Amino acid sequence: MSGGTRAQRAFTAQLKKVYGWYTGGFVLFVVALAILEQMGLPRATMGYIFLAATILLYAGIGIMSRTSDAAEYYVAGRRVPAMFNGMATGADWMSGASFVAMAGGLYLQGYSGLAFIMGWTGGYVLVALFLAPYLRKFGQFTIPDFLGARYGGNIPRFIGIVVAILCSFTYVVAQIYSVGIITARFTGVDFAVGIFLGLAGILVCSFLGGMKAVTWTQVAQYIVLIIAYLIPVVWLAVKQTGFPIPQLVYGQQLVKVTQLEEKLIADPKENEVRRIFAERAKAAEEKLKDVRKALVEGRVSLEKAFADAKARNDDVALKHAEEALAKYPLDEAAATEAWTREKALSARAAPIVRHAEAFPGKDETARNASRKNFLALIFCLMVGTAALPHILMRYYTTPSVREARSSVTWSLFFIFLLYFTAPALAVLVKYVIYHDVVGTGFASLPGWVQSWQKVDPGLLSLADINGDGIVQRAEIKIGADIVVLATPEIAGLPYVISGLVAAGGLAASLSTADGLLLTIANALSHDLYYKMIDPNAPTARRVMLSKMLLLVVALLAALVAAQKPADILFLVSAAFSLAAAGFFPALVLGIFWKRTTGIAASLGMIAGLGTTFYYMVLTQPWLHKAFGVSTPIADNIWWDIQPISAGVFGVPLGFIVIVFVTLITRSPSQETQDLVENVRYPNLKAA
Repeated sequence: MSGGTRAQRAFTAQLKKVYGWYTGGFVLFVVALAILEQMGLPRATMGYIFLAATILLYAGIGIMSRTSDAAEYYVAGRRVPAMFNGMATGADWMSGASFVAMAGGLYLQGYSGLAFIMGWTGGYVLVALFLAPYLRKFGQFTIPDFLGARYGGNIPRFIGIVVAILCSFTYVVAQIYSVGIITARFTGVDFAVGIFLGLAGILVCSFLGGMKAVTWTQVAQYIVLIIAYLIPVVWLAVKQTGFPIPQLVYGQQLVKVTQLEEKLIADPKENEVRRIFAERAKAAEEKLKDVRKALVEGRVSLEKAFADAKARNDDVALKHAEEALAKYPLDEAAATEAWTREKALSARAAPIVRHAEAFPGKDETARNASRKNFLALIFCLMVGTAALPHILMRYYTTPSVREARSSVTWSLFFIFLLYFTAPALAVLVKYVIYHDVVGTGFASLPGWVQSWQKVDPGLLSLADINGDGIVQRAEIKIGADIVVLATPEIAGLPYVISGLVAAGGLAASLSTADGLLLTIANALSHDLYYKMIDPNAPTARRVMLSKMLLLVVALLAALVAAQKPADILFLVSAAFSLAAAGFFPALVLGIFWKRTTGIAASLGMIAGLGTTFYYMVLTQPWLHKAFGVSTPIADNIWWDIQPISAGVFGVPLGFIVIVFVTLITRSPSQETQDLVENVRYPNLKAA
């Protein structure tokens, strides 16, 4: 047995002991808070304790892992054991959006939401087969590093830097956005303040120690987030079925949900509410055709009703008329906004989509479009996962190629624990809504429903649309985030578990943001500055520059996130499509086709990225407006593919361009082909 192997095994054993004690200590901390809650500890105080304790813990790990050594800072010294790298990758991957919104997306979309599960987990199969071991054998620090060495010259490297920054910055804005939301709900502070509180937690994890600090912090964060996610789901499963493994029993609950859905579809009261929504949406659509005229006519009509009620001394009618006038839009801008919201009620007028129904649609054309988008989304998420630079960087940190392969397997296992649980949670919560809330009188709703309506109407709101005093499904407006955040209260668990879930969501957001910020800072300091501007820069200067850039990028991302530029789901999906189109063809062909040339890879990356970004501009309202596109968004949809799957156009085009240009250009040098040959056989001379 070599000394290096013995040292690595001793290091692994020490890590297991340290994180074993950490896990036990964290469980005791939660138990202590639960006892204090029973003794009267206020909820607000508990929230601040959770926030302070978790951020201080992550900060402590970051401080203890501080380093100025380049290998430690960029790739954690290449000595992270496979299992722990898998945990760190799981945390790096498990963004706040995945933790908080995944189960909610499955709740709202049913079968269609499985595209996220299949795409994101399937992407790790691509990582294991096509990328991770080969990149580890290459043995550098970043993805642009590989592109620069494989394709020669600074052009492919620079394009790689642009792609890495663009997709990572888009993704990190979404993560900091979710950090702000979770922190604000956690402590009651303003959203913008929540962003910068969360930002402090992000920076202390990554600023001092780079990848070394981020790795060991992410292992700790994974332990927090997986405990936080599983406890309430297991308890809810026990409460509904008496069995503590939700992944095995949610099938029987899905059968019950399907039976309840059939009753709702045939319920006259349910259909009455949907007709009311349809009428309101249609009326709003008519008003939007001529806002000025509708605004004047509506005000005249309300003033007449007010005068008539006053003349009749009808106090009830007078009160209604006063309320209607007070709520009526004051100007065209307000009217347009209000009636656009009313028009959107057409979605709530649509028939119930069965949770287990595959590719729903009113006719064969709609069902085909649903099927097409389902497959396109899986494709984009799989390929995007396999091309995200902050994920691929993790496999540079393992001691060997064999460990890199093993690390992907561990990554899949740790991600599987949460992703296999999310569909179960969606069904268990949907059963609660259909069984305990729908059909209940508004005056006797469960306590958790009443409390969450007060917390955030955007997450949960109920309104008696048809005035019968009974809750119909269409009268419930529910946001994706509540499915995870409210599970502890739905399951009847103490508030300390709600705090634990919020801490888990915060850990997920912080861990992903750490990896993304480090990716951007390293691309600028290592690939741009060191590799292209000053190759003689000393190590200390490079590391210090990376730290300074990390701080600047973090502040810039926080400022952008504070403006709430777009929906979190769009930002996340955009990052996957941009990474897929920009990186995947060039990386895969660079490894498996020695003939691929630098100019071909450069043009392929530009074509794929450009096409994907162009489609996003055409189909996203805020980008549509920012870039001055005047044609209606509906006219810009290509083959019924939704913007969330924009990469489905860029990735094939990238492959086509690279293959075509390669065939008409001169072959790479023998040195480059030898490099490819060396990289392609990762089990030979494994680093």
